[in-house]
Amino acid sequence: MKFLIDMPLSPALSRWLAESGHDAVHASAIGLHAASDVDIVDYSRREARTIITADLGYPRLIATAGSDGPSLILFRGGDWAEAAVRFRLAEVLSVLTEDEIQSSIVTVDRDRVRRRRLPVG
Repeated sequence: MKFLIDMPLSPALSRWLAESGHDAVHASAIGLHAASDVDIVDYSRREARTIITADLGYPRLIATAGSDGPSLILFRGGDWAEAAVRFRLAEVLSVLTEDEIQSSIVTVDRDRVRRRRLPVG
């Protein structure tokens, strides 16, 4: 899968995903460290990348666009330690297929995962 790791999460997450066989980049590594959420969404849509973030603004932005992408994995519920993000993301990636993640908003809480298909209507 192709991922874009947003600024609230560590660049180490993109390295871990790459070591796991995914195409993953951190926003800071591609000059998007100061980009707006809209710019991140546009880039991710063009590049067919799933955004991974802890920024709660993305679901509304993606939903109001009325499109089927980009897909999003959102970590909710406050500060996430790097190890906790890796653990929960590994769980998500082991349960959901690439097709299930594509065109979806996947919300990851500490005790559950929810998936909503795009476009949200």
